[in-house]
Amino acid sequence: SGAPHSAIQCPENRVRYTFDSGTQELLVALGRLVGPLFALQRREARGLPKRTLDAARAGGVALFGPRHPGAKLIALALAGLVVLSVFAEDTYRVSAKTVIEGAVQRAAVNPFDGHLLQVSARAGDEVRQGQVLARLDDRDLRLEQQRLVSEREQALRRTRQALAAQDRSAMTVLAAQVSQAEAQLALVEQRLERTAIVAPFDGIVVSGDLSNLLGAPLELGRVLFQIAPLDAYRVIVEVDERDIAELRLGQPGELVLSSLAGQWMRFTVRRITPVSTQQEGRNFFRVEATLEDPSPRVRPGMEGTGKITIDQRRVIWIWTHSLVDWLRAFVWKWVP
Repeated sequence: SGAPHSAIQCPENRVRYTFDSGTQELLVALGRLVGPLFALQRREARGLPKRTLDAARAGGVALFGPRHPGAKLIALALAGLVVLSVFAEDTYRVSAKTVIEGAVQRAAVNPFDGHLLQVSARAGDEVRQGQVLARLDDRDLRLEQQRLVSEREQALRRTRQALAAQDRSAMTVLAAQVSQAEAQLALVEQRLERTAIVAPFDGIVVSGDLSNLLGAPLELGRVLFQIAPLDAYRVIVEVDERDIAELRLGQPGELVLSSLAGQWMRFTVRRITPVSTQQEGRNFFRVEATLEDPSPRVRPGMEGTGKITIDQRRVIWIWTHSLVDWLRAFVWKWVP
């Protein structure tokens, strides 16, 4: 370390350098630090073919060498998965959102302009045929009924007087007045009967809650309740437009409702509507199906997931067809 600078630059000057133990330890430490850096720089300076060859060699050693059992198991599992997906077949099923509806839904509407007097049912209640669901205020109709009854009685009394006097012209006029009063009275009595809104059949109220409208005016034709039967249902499957071409009438399927997650129910496709519906940012077709073995706990309005069985196809196709279709559409969109 104390040699002159000229001795370092002139090879003719054969100077023998000697290092003490401290300097030797320092040089060894520097070699250990700098050596990996040189090795890393050498690896990074390799070309792509050399890197690929080294990686393949390292992978071969890991797969076929005596060590790395985890890598061997993963490679074996991936190879088996690829072979099964390419050569194996499975059942291809179209999955879609489903909604349970009543096979028949009847609407109870307001028969005339009036005011709501009483409510006896609301959405979710089971009702029997003829059960009163709501009543309209009939006080005005009662007064109208009494007035018409009085007019009819007066017309009948005058008719008897004209008959006793044999006044044919008066009898003709009074007979017309009696007929008019009776017709108006029949109309009022019919309205009185319709002030009670009753259930048309045994079922469940799927919509309608008028408990906060007591005393409010109701216009003619307003839907007050919707009732569906408890023993007849239909399944509405909202099939995405990308899968609708796969569907045919009579295809079987399975349904799992969110509220009955542990129970599978079979259904059969009965009708495919030719018009798409847009909702929540997606387009779907409304497919109607019938339940084969409905659970007693099924109610209209329940939602779940349905899967329609199509046919047997390659597993690799089932896993990748959605991505492939999306890529095709994307390429078609941007290719001139």
